Amino acid sequence: LAGQALLRAHAFDAEHELVGMLQRQLLPRRLPRLPGAEAVARYLPTTAGLEVGGDWYDVIPLSDNHVALVIGDVQGHSAAAATLMGQMRTALRAYAVEGHPPDVVVHHANRLLMDMETDLFATCCYVDVDLEEGSAWCVRAGHLPPVLRHPDGSTEIAEAEGGPPLGVMREADFPMSPLSLQPGTVIALTTDGLVESPDADIDAGMDRFAHELALADPAHLGLVADALLVGARRTDDIALLLMRYEGMAVRPLRDSWTVWRVPQAVGHARRFTRRTLRSWGVPPQDMDAVLLVVSELVTNALVHTDGRVRLDLTLVNHRLRVAVADASPRTPVKPTSISWEATGGRGVLLVEAVSAAWGTVPVSGGKQVWSEIALGG
Repeated sequence: LAGQALLRAHAFDAEHELVGMLQRQLLPRRLPRLPGAEAVARYLPTTAGLEVGGDWYDVIPLSDNHVALVIGDVQGHSAAAATLMGQMRTALRAYAVEGHPPDVVVHHANRLLMDMETDLFATCCYVDVDLEEGSAWCVRAGHLPPVLRHPDGSTEIAEAEGGPPLGVMREADFPMSPLSLQPGTVIALTTDGLVESPDADIDAGMDRFAHELALADPAHLGLVADALLVGARRTDDIALLLMRYEGMAVRPLRDSWTVWRVPQAVGHARRFTRRTLRSWGVPPQDMDAVLLVVSELVTNALVHTDGRVRLDLTLVNHRLRVAVADASPRTPVKPTSISWEATGGRGVLLVEAVSAAWGTVPVSGGKQVWSEIALGG
């Protein structure tokens, strides 16, 4: 009997370690550094039993100094819930990086979960923050709303309209709600394990959570997260995600141009670029390389794709980014060799020659080809 008890104890410890490793692997190992903001997260597994939970969080850097804050909870505590949690986190990240707006990201994740034909559902709160403008859009799918701590110390539970949990209705509507951020504002996202208890309803728990957030010092965000978890009942998993918005010290200059498919399209794009660079104070000697890149990228998009073409210019820290978006998912291919009588195929080589870096990224419904050019060199 003593030997069997010892074997069961060893098996219990091994299973406990396996569960802990699975939870750690499914969550981010570290959060990214953000321009004009700081984010911290905490995760506490339940102490009841060994079954792994489905709570998750994520911080997803996006283009144009946007960042997506995501927190969610899959129904139940099982290996199936943990697996589904990993799938949903990966899906939301993939849809967000593609450039979809917040409501479309959540809508795609809902359709994906419906197609998995699982009996489980998931709640989610997705917040897209514009770090340049200090604005955000929030989408809720059956999850708790964000709590905002303003610079004056006051807190509010965001009035963000929500939709149903993911995996419940295929054609569900997930409306977007605006959030306004001032430098020093803290956004707090959590799961119900922190605010729900058998002796108090969830509204009272949210009020308590907002009150404790108001009492914390936002200058030390890690200490704030630790203080919010003090005394938490460990009957359910707890995920907590905090971000303090500080505002960007250097805001990029941006401008865009829709390229119409007319015979003078490339010339119009060049004139727009020259006019924009002059207004930004770019010296004339730096314009030739930029105009060459604009000509080649716009020409390639017009010749090899159909649909809308958009030119975006971004200037920050003497580095200009030229990006041309089109409706084709095909990535431009750099030729390995070009014969002397060839009449085309040199555009990509020219862009590579004058750029400090260049590449292509998929965006919603197509791709974006970009080039970065160092000015003043």
